[in-house]
Amino acid sequence: MSNSKVTLHSKLTAVSSKPVSSGKTHTLSDLDSAMAFHTLHIIIYYNNQDNFFVSSDLSHLRESLSKVLTSYPTMTGRLATGVDGNWEVKCNDAGVRVIIATVDTTLHQWLSSASASQEKLLTAWDDMPHDPSTWSPFRIQINSFEGGGVAIGLSCNHMLADFSFLASFFKSWTETHRHLPITYPPSFTPLLNHSLPPYETTTKQPPTSPPKMATTTFKFSSSTIKQCLSKVHQTCPNATPFDFLAALFWSRIALLKPSTNHHQTHSLTLCTDFRSLLKAPLPIGYFGNALHFSTVSQKMENMMDSDQLGDTVSLVHEHLAGLAEEEIWSAIEGGKKLKSPSCMYGNELTCVCMEHLMDEANDESLLYAAKFGNNERPAHVTCQVGNVRGEGLIIVMPSNEGGVARNVLVMLVEEELAELSKDEVVLQLEPTVVLAGCGVVDH
Repeated sequence: MSNSKVTLHSKLTAVSSKPVSSGKTHTLSDLDSAMAFHTLHIIIYYNNQDNFFVSSDLSHLRESLSKVLTSYPTMTGRLATGVDGNWEVKCNDAGVRVIIATVDTTLHQWLSSASASQEKLLTAWDDMPHDPSTWSPFRIQINSFEGGGVAIGLSCNHMLADFSFLASFFKSWTETHRHLPITYPPSFTPLLNHSLPPYETTTKQPPTSPPKMATTTFKFSSSTIKQCLSKVHQTCPNATPFDFLAALFWSRIALLKPSTNHHQTHSLTLCTDFRSLLKAPLPIGYFGNALHFSTVSQKMENMMDSDQLGDTVSLVHEHLAGLAEEEIWSAIEGGKKLKSPSCMYGNELTCVCMEHLMDEANDESLLYAAKFGNNERPAHVTCQVGNVRGEGLIIVMPSNEGGVARNVLVMLVEEELAELSKDEVVLQLEPTVVLAGCGVVDH
């Protein structure tokens, strides 16, 4: 697998089928601007069993992409600073970069043994230049594997979107391709006109020479998660899969730290989507960031015994259940404006919740709702955040199995991840490990 090669064959530009109105702009919120240090990357893998992706030039995909981009003028625009000095998107239909590539291995082999640094090659990315007037802030790379598998990677600067928006765009693209109405149309209504505060626990500037980070994804089956939730039911009867997995990985990672002081306090930053938490909810297709960062803390002595994990599960659950709209607006409106981007994912270990992307009515996640061809569901989805610093990142996301099955992407310093991968408490849950190779994952 170490010799696997991703070969880029062509670079195209996809523009809207219909011209964008001249002079249209979209101003980013201060929360958006605060995320500029980071990048987002989502890769959706397809087995391609119906040979939908068989065309050598993929012209059928490019045609539907141009059609759907008509509804997304901010994706084909270019970043600029407005007269007030704030970031804005000039909707000039300059286009989205599209890269066509091949991978000289099968999809199954790739998911079994590719490293994070190799997976990074499936997403096209160039850091934003000083003058972004000709720089495409959204990039799509379509990768064809031997044997027919395909992976589509979508990348953007984090100040333009969050994972909820990216997932909704993927679904819109596939619906447009299949001549279906768009379920989650984009919304470009500004969040608010007030300034946003720095999140005190997460906005310290990153170190100049960060340690090498590695990533691994653990896949937990529905049956395993159901058993885990039943074990903590007495302590936390309404625990979600996220509550349990966040508590599990937080406690196991805390034990990897060199300190032996049982009274030391460990903190976990929780990253939560607040679209549905507002009295006037934001739509899933909201263009921008709707993320709230908050912190929970626990003493080491309360995290050491795996039999007492239910207490930590309850701590996480009660914290999230107690989030009120007033707290969210207070965080948004209560501080001075951020003048420059900061490291929002760090210094504490950060855990991203994607439970809101589950549709319990049809037992499907929005992450796996992007269906090209004859209704083939994605085989796997990877979500990555670039430029993570501090203690690392945990992303708990839905699995292709559906139900309460979950995938947990863990990004830590290489040595810590190697130890976590041997952790007996985690291994007792018999996770399937994918994309487990080591490698620097920053974009």
